[in-house]
Amino acid sequence: MSRMSPTEMAHQLGGGLLSFPVTHFDADHRFQEGPYREHCGWMLQRDLAGLFAAGGTGEFFSLRPEEVGQVVRAAVAETAGKIPVIAGCGYGTAIATDLAADAEAAGADGVLLLPPYLTNATQEGLAAHIEAVCKATRLGVIVYNRDNAILNEDTLARLCERNPNLVGFKDGVGDLELMMRVYARMGDRLTYIGGLPTAETFALPYLEMGVTTYSSAIFNFLPEWALDFYKAVRARDRDTVMAGLREFVLPYIALRNRGRGYAVSIVKAGMRAVGRDAGPVRAPLTELTPDEFDELRRLIARVSAVDTPRAANG
Repeated sequence: MSRMSPTEMAHQLGGGLLSFPVTHFDADHRFQEGPYREHCGWMLQRDLAGLFAAGGTGEFFSLRPEEVGQVVRAAVAETAGKIPVIAGCGYGTAIATDLAADAEAAGADGVLLLPPYLTNATQEGLAAHIEAVCKATRLGVIVYNRDNAILNEDTLARLCERNPNLVGFKDGVGDLELMMRVYARMGDRLTYIGGLPTAETFALPYLEMGVTTYSSAIFNFLPEWALDFYKAVRARDRDTVMAGLREFVLPYIALRNRGRGYAVSIVKAGMRAVGRDAGPVRAPLTELTPDEFDELRRLIARVSAVDTPRAANG
């Protein structure tokens, strides 16, 4: 059972950088709890506000429901109450409510509700889905606004009125007008999290709209760089932020955009590049090519004190 109320959890998340650890697999794509826990412990040596277990970067979409529970329990055991653990949650309403209840039983502090699988829905349908998840758990719920699950400010306001444990709004859309309408309507009722791919790109403008934190996949392999960049964002140090974008983030994005599904693949490749191999991605994702991997390795080496080894791409 969570040690934090939903409001306490959301407040803590809003005060610092968040990370989504990758999920470790062996060569046969089986979850490797030991290496995963070691990686979570390595992350916890740095200043993090929250850990999202089995999230998008953790390949939630490729995990069996029981594997989601295994990953969440491993993260809870390793963090040992040091920071909040937020569990991935999603698929259809029946599975999502089961996952939310299991996250509570596992000792997580909240759930991140990803869009429902495949289908499009009306605002009323999305509201019913989100409310069902909120009612299935006492944990704080963070809704991930993206893809086929985009809420408008009226729907969100009604949900917040009826569900006090709906405490977070993660934006993966990039619609600045919608984000401003949401913030103007909800104000401090919610904690706002940047959730666009490579969220560092949008961190500075989003800060002006009340988005005080974001999830950094880059933290998996360049934690010090990620923390320094976040501190520059919170200090509104525009020169340092722009230098970080030019020197690393924008070239990284250009490499990521070469392949569909590379948003996760490139993170696992980054871990191999720094000697922290987390295993392969699961199908239907594919790995970077050897040339792309070598390009990433050189890019990481330019901004890191780590002498990245020449690891095999596989």
